[in-house]
Amino acid sequence: MNTATTIRIAALCLVPLLLVVAAPKNTSPTPHSAQDTARTTQEARAMQQKALNVHYLEIVTPSVQETCEALAAAHGVAFSDPIPELGNARTADLKDGGRIGVRAPMHDAEKPAVRPYVLVEDIQTALKQAEAAGGTTMVPAMQIPGQGTIALYNLGSIEHGLWQK
Repeated sequence: MNTATTIRIAALCLVPLLLVVAAPKNTSPTPHSAQDTARTTQEARAMQQKALNVHYLEIVTPSVQETCEALAAAHGVAFSDPIPELGNARTADLKDGGRIGVRAPMHDAEKPAVRPYVLVEDIQTALKQAEAAGGTTMVPAMQIPGQGTIALYNLGSIEHGLWQK
């Protein structure tokens, strides 16, 4: 047998072994008992409870009436009269207990926008975390009578809101 043939035979024998060794391993733990399954389920529920909760979705538009009519028709909701504390936004309830608000710009420099306000337990800490991630505070934490405390920041050219009840 010549050297080339020996190398081919060795390669044919080694390739399957290399494929087995190099194959990705399944590193996700699989529950082996009912107790493991229950723990995994509890962890999933805890994560769901900590998931983002959009408490208020704000739409700023010069077409308030038309936007409210379109949303009402598409989703079968009714919008309130303007609420002064929310910049005269007309609101409708969301299924999860939050609200959607539609209002006109409050000054000439305010551009149309859609802003999600995420419910947080500690607005000061959440605002600091947003700043640490590169966000810029637009509106520091401020109390809205009868509504809660809000703050706004900009991150990646997107306006984000925080809301603490």
